[in-house]
Formats: sequence, structure tokens, C-alpha cells
Amino acid sequence: MLDEFIRQAGDFIFMDDEPEKADVIFLPGNGYPQMAERAAELYKAGYAPYIIPSGKYSITLGHFIGVLAHEDRYPGPYETEADFLSDVLQRNGVPKEAILPEREATYTYENALKTKEILDAKGITVNKAILCCKTHHARRAYMYYQTVFPEAKILVCPADADGITRTNWTESNEGIDAVTGEITRVIRQFSLMMK
Repeated sequence: MLDEFIRQAGDFIFMDDEPEKADVIFLPGNGYPQMAERAAELYKAGYAPYIIPSGKYSITLGHFIGVLAHEDRYPGPYETEADFLSDVLQRNGVPKEAILPEREATYTYENALKTKEILDAKGITVNKAILCCKTHHARRAYMYYQTVFPEAKILVCPADADGITRTNWTESNEGIDAVTGEITRVIRQFSLMMK
């Protein structure tokens, strides 16, 4: 019984789609470079003409947390998450003109809302998008972006930033806390969105 619940929880939280040609790549704010590196790979493979790195900093911290991995490759300093992610993208071969940074959002739902503002201002219609996020952040990020872009097909192409994956999340306290925390946040925030 417990094994079945664990499998269902993993299936719910961890999303991973095959990439398809899209109008844009969404990149929610964070301090890990892996998602931006994944977005750069997809851009260079011709999957989308634009990438939108979104984020000022965490609303709970009130400042950019800093680079959380590969600090030697991305020394900064960076004022915002979008500045950091834009630098990662450029260092990984994405031209500046393909990057449309959004520097005001302070939480994931706001990443989606502010991203839409950028696209609307530029007259870019999104029929299909790729979402690059952390593996265990996939369901919640997808929920927000799909809510803001209801007519678009959104494909989730995550990156493993902190070692927590569908296959190993039950093997560490950090993994268990991350996944069960995401389940709680999805349920709580979905109920608020419904009201």
C-alpha cells in the first residue's frame, strides 16, 4: 500500500516531457544554473527562438540568494535571479537577443504572470512552450504557467539541480521533505486559486 502511494506521489510531482518545437522557453527564477543550462541546450537544438528567465529574488529572503551550484563557472555578482539566469544562458551559447529577462517576480506564480506581460508587450503569441524547472518543482511550476497560459501546450523539461529525482526522493530526508512539501504547496495553493 505504501509503495503504491509513493509511486503515485512521484508520478504527480515529477513531470518530464519530450521537447517539441515551441514558441518560447519559460525559466522560473532560482539560484541553480542547471535549469538555464538545460534551456540553453534546448535553444541551441532549435526548440524555441526565445527564453524568458524570470525572477527578482525570493519574496521570503528579500534578496537574491546567490549562486547555489557551480559558483566557479558563474561568479557574479548578480542583483536578480533573471540576471544570473541570463548570464548562464549567454555563457552557454544563447545570444543576448534571444533572452527576454523578467526582473520583478518574487514567487513562482508571479514568474508566470510577469512572463505573460513581457510576451504580450512584445506581441508574441504562445501556442506551445517549454518549461525548464527543478525536477521536484515541476508540478507546481506547471500548474502556474498553465493557469496563466491556458490555451498553450506546456511541455515540462526539468533539470536535476539538487540530486532529488523521481527514482531517489524517498532515500533521503531532504528528498522526502522536498517532495512532500511540494505536494502540500500544490494542494494549498491550488485551493487558493480555486477560491
